[in-house]
Amino acid sequence: MELRDLGSTGIRVSPLGLGTVKFGRNQQVKYPSAFEIPDDTSVKSILELARELGINLLDTAPAYGTAQQRLGQLLPGPRRDWVIVSKVGEIFEKGCSSFDFSHAHTRAAVEQSLRDLRTDYLDCVLIHSSGDDLQILEHEGALDALRELKERGLICAHGMSSKTVAGGLRVVEEMDVVMATANLEYDEERPVLEAARRLGKGVLVKKGLMSGHVQGLEGVRASMRHVFSLPGVSSMIVGTIDPDHLRQNVAIMDEIS
Repeated sequence: MELRDLGSTGIRVSPLGLGTVKFGRNQQVKYPSAFEIPDDTSVKSILELARELGINLLDTAPAYGTAQQRLGQLLPGPRRDWVIVSKVGEIFEKGCSSFDFSHAHTRAAVEQSLRDLRTDYLDCVLIHSSGDDLQILEHEGALDALRELKERGLICAHGMSSKTVAGGLRVVEEMDVVMATANLEYDEERPVLEAARRLGKGVLVKKGLMSGHVQGLEGVRASMRHVFSLPGVSSMIVGTIDPDHLRQNVAIMDEIS
């Protein structure tokens, strides 16, 4: 897979990114089937396979249970070989999510992620929206905190995993990267993708395979063709702990590129 520009951030990412929620959390997730969290050997094997297949983008978050700590312990190869996207805002404890978008919590969450991931910088940090995008951006402290962390060199780029068109449009005006939903059954955020392309902002697509509900190789192929026909898309995040699924996804990506 050829790397793509993540907007004008200077970061180059593989068109498929590996989502890591299944590395550390199996409660309150939207996948069609229950799953066991893999052991360290399996996680390391998936990461090594991803690297071998040309994937350099990892999507993670403090809310993904132990995923970040495990990446910090198990990530193969030099840090510079990987683009790590983390998040702030969502807290997952005792099987439930809560949210804190304050300046202090945002700063502390990024500093904890740096420790957990055993790195001195994060390539990108996204605000993990609760759904009220504009309230978060206009009245909470997370945006200012991320700007300050970027100035300090602790993060290279910032953005939001948004949930509304209005929020996504504000993100591409104010931030570097938007993570938006797009798939065969949902096209409402196309104006966000179009604005991102016009403004030179990075676009990461979530739920491109409808959280695992797309069935069969033809379904995956059609979904990927659709996502990568959309304006401005840099990469699509796919979460898997199945080596065969990972190989198949990369083979399809190579086929449609």
